[in-house]
Amino acid sequence: MKNLFKKAILLLLFAGLFHCTTSYNAVLAQTPQSLYDRAWNLINTKYVDQTNNNQEWKRWRHKYDDVIETNDDAYVAIETMVSSLNDVYTRFLNPKEYQEETSSIQGKLSGIGVQIGVRDGKLLIIAPLEDTPGERAGLKAEDEILEIDGKSTKGITVDAAADKIRGKEGTQVQLLVKRGNEQAKLYTITRANIELKSVSTKLPENVEIAPNIGYIRLSSFISRNAADEVKDAIEKNLDKDAYIIDLRSNPGGLLTNAIFIADYFLDSKVIVSTVDRDGYKETQTSQKGVLTDKPLVVLINGGSASASEILSGALKDNHRATIIGKKSFGKGLVQEINRMPDGGAMHITIQKYLTPSGTDINKKGIEPDITVDYTKEDVDKKIDPQIQKANEYLLERINGKITLK
Repeated sequence: MKNLFKKAILLLLFAGLFHCTTSYNAVLAQTPQSLYDRAWNLINTKYVDQTNNNQEWKRWRHKYDDVIETNDDAYVAIETMVSSLNDVYTRFLNPKEYQEETSSIQGKLSGIGVQIGVRDGKLLIIAPLEDTPGERAGLKAEDEILEIDGKSTKGITVDAAADKIRGKEGTQVQLLVKRGNEQAKLYTITRANIELKSVSTKLPENVEIAPNIGYIRLSSFISRNAADEVKDAIEKNLDKDAYIIDLRSNPGGLLTNAIFIADYFLDSKVIVSTVDRDGYKETQTSQKGVLTDKPLVVLINGGSASASEILSGALKDNHRATIIGKKSFGKGLVQEINRMPDGGAMHITIQKYLTPSGTDINKKGIEPDITVDYTKEDVDKKIDPQIQKANEYLLERINGKITLK
C-alpha cells in the first residue's frame, strides 16, 4: 500500500545510513558563491568515488560564477552539480529541509502525530502514531483529509499540508475527514509535542503469535533514541523464549544505531566493515556479553534498507538469527551529514560497507534464509504470512526440532 503514495511524510522519511556525528565546517563570510564553493569542495575531498562518476570534477568549479547572485541561485546550481554524480543519496538540503531532518533525528516534533501522503490527488492518512492526539481522536489509515482549518486540500502538496497540520503545543487544528463511503466528519485536534518512537511491540491487527514469543517492530534507525528503545523492549520481555525483530519497510538511519542494536545480540563478533575512498577499511566488533541469547527471527522485505541491512546481515552472517521474508533493498553506502553555512546541509556518500562475511550488498540486497511472499490478497484479508512463518519456525526452535547452524 505504501508504495502507491507519491510522497509520504511524518517529518522526514528517507532511505539512508548516516554517521551519527555531524561534520560542522563553518565559513565565516557566507555569500551565495561561497555556499556553492563549499559544496564543490566537500564532494571533491570526501565523495567515496574519486572519479566522481567518471567525470572531470574541476569543470564544475567555476561553472556558475556569473549567475549565482542569491542563495536560491546557489541551491539550484548545487543540486545540478550534485545530480551529475548519479547518486540519489548524495544530496543538498536547504535550511528548512535540514531543520525537519534534525527534528526527526532528535525524535521530537509538535503536531498531531499522523503520517500523511498523496495518492491519486487525495491527501490521505497513512497511519496515526500510537498514543498521539491523532490516534486518540480516532483518525485511521486511509482517511482522506478534505480540509485543513476550513481550506480545501485539493491540489495541496504533502509539505504544504504538513506545515498546516503542525503547530505549537496546545493549539488546535481542524480537519474535515472522509472515511470510505461515510459522511465527512470534522475533527478538532489539540496539538502536542510528539515523541517519534521507533519501536513498537504491538502486533499488526488480527495477527497472533505464541505468548512465549516476543515481537519487536523497529520502523526506523533515524532517531537517536532507537537503540535505547530496542533495549528497553528486550528488557521488558526477557521472560520470552524467542523474539521476532520486524525490520520490514525500515529505510535505515543512523549507523551507530545499527551497531548498538547488533551488539545486544552478538558476543565479540564482527558487525560491519566500512571502506572509504582511499580503500581504508574499518571494522566494528560487538562487545563481550549480550542482552539475550534466545532464538531470533528477523523479518525483511524490499523496503528494508541500509541500517536494516547492516543489522540483518550481521545477525545472519554470525548465525545468530534466521532471516525470513523477501530480499532487502540493497543499499550498501554510508552518508555523512555536513552542515552548510546557510543552515542547510550536504549528505555525501563517503563509504561503502561490507557484512561480516565480506559481502557488498549494494544494489544486491540480503537474501532471506526462508523466502515468504506477502501478497495484496494477504493485505486485503489482513493476513501476515511472514509473521506466521516466523512464529511457526520459532516454536520449532524452542521445542528443539530445529537448530541454527
